[in-house]
Amino acid sequence: MDFERIYRMYFKDVFLYLRALSADTDTAEEITQETFVKALRSIDTFDGSKDIRAWLFTIARNTYYTYCRRQTRYADEELSENEPDIRPDFTEQFADKERALQIHRFLHGMDEPYKEVFSLRVFGELPFEKIGAIFGKSSGWARVTFYRAKKQIIEYMEVTEHEDKL
Repeated sequence: MDFERIYRMYFKDVFLYLRALSADTDTAEEITQETFVKALRSIDTFDGSKDIRAWLFTIARNTYYTYCRRQTRYADEELSENEPDIRPDFTEQFADKERALQIHRFLHGMDEPYKEVFSLRVFGELPFEKIGAIFGKSSGWARVTFYRAKKQIIEYMEVTEHEDKL
């Protein structure tokens, strides 16, 4: 297999998937690179029975979860009381960007498997059959899970729109 070709073809897909999981561009870039390093090391074990993109997403998901566990473990050591608050000023952003950010925030806190199924479908553009295969479930399960995730997001957005009008 030509790994350079695989990298060029799937880097953006893996990055967008991780961006949806992490809600942070820098983290997504870092984990995407780590994902491809791991994939390169184990490319010989890829037997071709799965779609290469699904295989990469599985590596990315596992790498992201490992990263999260590491961050939780070391969070207390890295935080300092004297660090400045560097939250961006969102009042200068366009309304649609603010809405997208709200959706990403909600998605970031969404329970599994809804969060991951939604991300794989929307950002990874995977068909339901492949999403089901990643989880060891059916395509019908993936469809229902995606529908429920989408419904949760729509309900959340309706509530926030209603609160904004008050």
